[in-house]
Parts: sequence; structure tokens; C-alpha cells
Amino acid sequence: MAAVTEAPPLAPAPEKKPPRKRGRWTPYWLLLPGILWLIVFFALPMIYQGSTSIQTGSLEDGYKVTWHFSTYWDAVSEYWPQFLRSGLYAAAATILCLLLGYPLAYLIAFRAGRWRNLIMILVIAPFFTSFLIRTLAWKTILADSGPVVSVLNTLHVLDVTNWLGWTSGDRVLATPLAVVCGLTYNFLPFMVLPLYTSLERIDGRLHEAAGDLYAKPFTTFRKVTFPLSMPGVVSGTLLTFIPAAGDYVNAELLGSTDTRMIGNVIQTQFLRILDYPTAAALSFVLMAAILAMVTIYIRKSGTEDLV
Repeated sequence: MAAVTEAPPLAPAPEKKPPRKRGRWTPYWLLLPGILWLIVFFALPMIYQGSTSIQTGSLEDGYKVTWHFSTYWDAVSEYWPQFLRSGLYAAAATILCLLLGYPLAYLIAFRAGRWRNLIMILVIAPFFTSFLIRTLAWKTILADSGPVVSVLNTLHVLDVTNWLGWTSGDRVLATPLAVVCGLTYNFLPFMVLPLYTSLERIDGRLHEAAGDLYAKPFTTFRKVTFPLSMPGVVSGTLLTFIPAAGDYVNAELLGSTDTRMIGNVIQTQFLRILDYPTAAALSFVLMAAILAMVTIYIRKSGTEDLV
């Protein structure tokens, strides 16, 4: 038998170098402008205001950091009614915006048809004018001799609001009701837009499936539509409550000294009394209170998928 010759061993294949990751720093470079913006226009002013809140002195003699934390306690103990009033007014405006905005967003999402774009333009139309002009317009709408007050008197609505303490006599201006109406009008678009976005994402086949299972319209809304729109409800209420709690324009133009909100106090401390430490402390207390309420609200709402 012929001898079987062994084949020469194969040379080992050259090791391939792993492909070089190109552009792995690109996302960070893209984030850099936004990070710098937040540092310059958010973090640094916050640090400066924080140091201001623990200073003592006067505008003439200058302020020095003395770690005077009692400024916070003095500010809260003196102005707690304004804090409470701001929360109540903001909560009332948020509830009204939700009650008015949800049906409107539902109409736009499911029933508007070819009129959808027109209704959306009407919703955002207030943004085309100044916040100040929109608020001043309510002084004419709620004037004592205007048609709104006349209709409310005819329907005896003012009797109920007087009993609740929201109006005074036959007047609506310079009352809590006027401030809440201004807040509701100015922040209603912030409620409608997230609600519409959330409702539009709902698959219409889910409504059809609910109907095939003999669910009534209200049951379909309660079991399908509203739970799926909760991200819009949460984000809409947050976008309404947070700016409303710190607002001072509506209370200044539509209210009186008895309806002053904490934003009016901060504005007065900064620009008129020139007590910068107290104003900074009030700002931080307001921010901390809103942050705590928002955190609790998001956890209790059962959804973190915000629109």
C-alpha cells in the first residue's frame, strides 16, 4: 500500500482587529450645547440665588454670606397664607382646565374630522398675543357693567360664589374668581395640547373591540380611553399647575391685596422692597414645595410615560 502523505498544517488565520468605533463621542458633542445652556442659564443662577438666600446685609452696605438659614423660616412663617392661596388657585385652575380641556381634546382627536386643523389653530391662537394683553382683556370681560356679570347675576351664580367666598357682592373683578378665570384662560392650551397628543395615539381598533364586547360608550371611555390618556392628563396638569402656582400677573391685574399670590410677594421683595435674601428664600421654598408635590403626584398617578 502506498504510504499516505500527511498534508502540511494550515497556517493560522491572522487575527482580525475589532472594528474601530467611529463617532462614539458624537452624542456627547451634540449634548454639549444643551448642557452648557443649562449650566449657564439654570445651574449658575440657582447657585447664586441659593447663596443670596443665606446672606445678610442691605443694598447700601452690601450683602455677605453668613449662613443665615433662619431667613427660610421667617419667610414661610410670614407668608404662608400666600403659599396656601397660590396652591389653591393653581389647583382650582388646573381642575377647570382639565374639565374644559379634556372634552375639547377628545373632540379634536376623534370627532373633528376636516375641522381638526382649524380647531387646533383656535386653541393656540392666544399664544399669538402677549400674556399681558390676554390678561388685561379679562378686565373688560369681567367688568361690573359687562354682560358676564349681568348673566351671572341673572342665573344667581354670584350668590353661590359669594357664599363660597370667591366673589364679593355683585363684583367679579378683584376677587379670587377673577384670578382663577385668568389662570384658566391663560394656561388652558397647556392642558389641551398634551391631552390631544395622548388621545391621538390611541388605536381606534381598541374602541371597536370594546364595542364588540358590548361595552357601552361610558364604559369604553372609563376602561379604555381615559386610562390610555393618563400620560396626557398627568403632563397637562403639571404644565398647568406649575406655572399657575408661581404666576403673579393674573393676581396683580385681576385681583386685589386679598388675592395676592406668592409670586406677587417674590416680585415685591425683589423689585420694590429690595430684600433679596427673603425673595430668594421664598423662591427656593416655592420650588421645593412644587417639586415635592410633583414627585408625589407622578408616583400616585401610576404612570411615568409623560407626553
